[in-house]
Amino acid sequence: MKHSSSQFPVLGSRFSVIHGDRNRTFLRWLKFNAVGGIGIGVQLVVLTVLRSWLKLDYLLATGLAVEIAAIHNFLWHERFTWADRPATRPVQSLVRLAKFNASNGAVSLVGNLVLMRLLVGELKFSYVASNLLAIVLCALLNFLLSDRLVFDGEAKPAAISTLAAAELCSAGRTRASAPTWFVESAGGFLDAAFGVCLWGLRGDQSRDIMN
Repeated sequence: MKHSSSQFPVLGSRFSVIHGDRNRTFLRWLKFNAVGGIGIGVQLVVLTVLRSWLKLDYLLATGLAVEIAAIHNFLWHERFTWADRPATRPVQSLVRLAKFNASNGAVSLVGNLVLMRLLVGELKFSYVASNLLAIVLCALLNFLLSDRLVFDGEAKPAAISTLAAAELCSAGRTRASAPTWFVESAGGFLDAAFGVCLWGLRGDQSRDIMN
């Protein structure tokens, strides 16, 4: 069977766009975690200032520090992590901020409490290893929520060629390839976190036997 030579540029363009989409997702994931890491530092600095210098109640200081860190992270995500999905008007940024607070804030708070209660309280895992696993799981869920719910605008059309975009849309694979690849890549992070938890559990059991 003879294949038309015109098919090969289309296949090549499709492969290039899929590969580029995966690279963009991985880069976005790295940016997301980098911003989150800086946000932890912001939260600790603000908490120290409010509690040690201004002598606010520790709960009030913690709440303000968490919210300031969340706003910091949101601003960086909108201008850095998801810079290819800009807000078209100021009210859209406010709606995004509300969704970011409701989704990422709730997941981080509830997710950490529930997982720590399960892993430490019920399964007797090491609290350090359990917290590491909770951070990884919450980070994965927060990234997906931010990508699909908060910053859900379409990417700039200049990011991909018109021909390749048309081919991918007709095949129904434009948005499907990135989540599938992301889940597969996230498995490595989860495997490592589970390994640390098991190591912590074995350490606790060894100490119980020695005592």
